[in-house]
Amino acid sequence: MKTKMILSGAIALLGFASCANNSQTTQEMPAQEYPVMALSKQDANMQTVYPATIKGQEDIDIKPRIDGYIEAIYVDEGSIVKAGQVLFKINSPSSEQALTSAKASVNSEKAKVNTAEVNVERYRPLAEKGIVSEIQLRTYENAYETALASLQQAEATLKNAQATMSWTTVTSPIDGVVGSIPYRKGSLVNSNNTLTMIANTGNVYAYFSLNERKLMEFLEGVEGTTQSEKIKNMESVSLILADGSEYEEKGRIETITGTVDITTGSANFRAEFSNKSGKLRSGTSGKIIIPKTLCDVYVIPQKATFSQQDKVLVYKLEGDSVRQQIISVQSMPNGQEYAVMGGLSDGDKIVSDGVATLRNGMKISAKEDLRASN
Repeated sequence: MKTKMILSGAIALLGFASCANNSQTTQEMPAQEYPVMALSKQDANMQTVYPATIKGQEDIDIKPRIDGYIEAIYVDEGSIVKAGQVLFKINSPSSEQALTSAKASVNSEKAKVNTAEVNVERYRPLAEKGIVSEIQLRTYENAYETALASLQQAEATLKNAQATMSWTTVTSPIDGVVGSIPYRKGSLVNSNNTLTMIANTGNVYAYFSLNERKLMEFLEGVEGTTQSEKIKNMESVSLILADGSEYEEKGRIETITGTVDITTGSANFRAEFSNKSGKLRSGTSGKIIIPKTLCDVYVIPQKATFSQQDKVLVYKLEGDSVRQQIISVQSMPNGQEYAVMGGLSDGDKIVSDGVATLRNGMKISAKEDLRASN
């Protein structure tokens, strides 16, 4: 019995010693060190990106004005042409027949005029002498006037036929670049067919759109009371090409549609870019970059944040512990930082790295982050 009591006391003593050692170990474990940045407001250069369609300053569809067969093609796709340069020759038998008929009609009416004139000149002296009646003379004079009117009508028809024949030669209305040519020599065409398109790309237009909410936000951030004034005060915009490169020339927003499209709920913008090098082609696509300055915001690294249920959060330092804080942000152009729009205040400190290992209420040892917002 005495042996059992001694054994029990020894076990209890060992258990007490073990708990004491564990408690001592826990107290001696230092809090893990994390970089912390203090926040202060600053201006952030932002940009918004919108898909755009590029078109020439003038994109003209070339269509024949008469029916016929393509007799000759004088240009090739991609050719640079000048205004008035011949593009196509149309063979139009019906137009040729109309011209021949109009010429014959004019000759016939001229003969009638000559005959009527001779009758008037022959009967006028006789009427003056009383040999024939005035009524008979007046009849010949009326016939002469009718012949003149018929001649004028025939000459007008001839001019129309000549104008129609001139349409067999299709010329370029502007300086530009020839687009695709879907119809070849021998094709039957009419006014519904587009022979090609001439694009004047000395300057090009980039078309893009903003929805109603974005439009209001965009216009509110530009100085001016009217839309025209706001357009004049807008900053230059950049163009990103399909290969991801930035076009070397800056552009200007020239127009904003006065109404919002009911179907899409958006307003259309047009930005103009110089294209002296001819690098931009009509029909291509790109992206418009609109710069914007956000005043009095906090800029923090994205790795200082984490997401929960579509919300962006940070760990805010309170004493020697951290607390989760929901914030509203906008992505910076570099893709590595956020501009904080709400949820934090001047002087707040947040953990700037290693947030994946933190939990709400956890004690940490703060280390100053030299990349602090300033």
